[in-house]
Amino acid sequence: MNFPTIPHESNVVSINVGGRIFQTTKQTLTLAGTDSLLSQLVVTESTRFVDRDPDLFSVLLYILRTGNLPARSRAFDVRDLIDESRYYGIESFLIDSLSNSSQFEPFDLRRSRILQLNGRDSPSAISPTLIGGGLHVAHGSKITSFDWSLRQKSTVLTNFSAVDSLLEISPGVLAAGATDFPGLQIIDIENGGFVRTTLNWEKVARSSSTVQAIGSSPEFLFASFESSRRNSNSIMVYDLSSLLPVSEIDHCEIYGADIDSAIPSTKLRWIQSCNLLMVSGSHTSPSGVNGHIRFWDVRSRNMVWEIKETQDCFSDVTVSDNLSAVFKVGVTSGEVSYADLRRLGTKDPWVCLGEEKKRSLNERRGVGCKIESYGNHVFCSSKGSGIELWSEVITGLVGNASRDVSEERVFRKNSFGKLADSGENKITGLALEEIECL
Repeated sequence: MNFPTIPHESNVVSINVGGRIFQTTKQTLTLAGTDSLLSQLVVTESTRFVDRDPDLFSVLLYILRTGNLPARSRAFDVRDLIDESRYYGIESFLIDSLSNSSQFEPFDLRRSRILQLNGRDSPSAISPTLIGGGLHVAHGSKITSFDWSLRQKSTVLTNFSAVDSLLEISPGVLAAGATDFPGLQIIDIENGGFVRTTLNWEKVARSSSTVQAIGSSPEFLFASFESSRRNSNSIMVYDLSSLLPVSEIDHCEIYGADIDSAIPSTKLRWIQSCNLLMVSGSHTSPSGVNGHIRFWDVRSRNMVWEIKETQDCFSDVTVSDNLSAVFKVGVTSGEVSYADLRRLGTKDPWVCLGEEKKRSLNERRGVGCKIESYGNHVFCSSKGSGIELWSEVITGLVGNASRDVSEERVFRKNSFGKLADSGENKITGLALEEIECL
């Protein structure tokens, strides 16, 4: 057996933290960087003494050695770990370990914190930051930003009476819009909410068009507009770097009683594996709820497929690159269904994951339910006030690539935080960080 070579004694550093002796190597301590307290301890010849909590230090030393959080870290409040990491000058290491997607365990989902917002307005839109694991929350006319530790950084006022759509397009820069205020505003959140520019539907007659949804890809910014008279709608494509208009897709004008043309897209999701933009919108009428889910090739400006929703139209819809599927929660049934992206050519692509029962159109059990995907999992605000977690069960095959398209897929549900009849508020929005997860 090959055992690691014991370092020369001069390379071993002993540190007394709160009365407990820790031993490590100079190489480990220098990983913390020249500005950290730990790297400064390397040059000290005698036993080093630090008057801090030894249990918290043991967690931080483990992170420095491995880059991962130890299992015992769950016994500590994350704020205590944050304070200690800042004292030693290794906060970035703690951020990286917390932001490691391999540390995210969806089956251990639990409420961790209630974020305090200024004023009485309820949250209307949320957007994760592109880096650092922070969060932006729109509430009323204000946008409040939180850092990676979910500590409040700032609150800025906007020109909107209420922000309905919010998306960070670059660090500290947000795209924001409202359904009752014209234009898509590009807001510099780091500069007191300064409006860099306002993007509009390119035709002068439609300069008062309102924003229904925002989305983005690595190259483009997408904005769904509806005219002030509500008789036309379209999706504008902008270059994400210059914010100059590139093209226009999904343009609809209302003619006569054509209800489908009157439905603007209220959700935009980029499918990276297919280089397609998924757009969706729904409309409630006396005869029921109708909607559409369309897939657009942005470069060619061609719609490659459309799903028209009439039976159990979606309350919300999302797409998962990892699972190669579109997921919806039915507005009538409140159940989750999926459509395999490789089977969209079929007449009815939907497969119900819940209890597939015929219900009256007046039930509307799924009204207000939200659904989002992260990795190999799908999260849905359930018909109560908790969260349903849907995960695919792989049977006999490894990965989705080798799966026969005609083979039925198996998903399992886990429920968390059932709050029905508890008097607590219902979940009205979900946001999951695609790059880093806290």
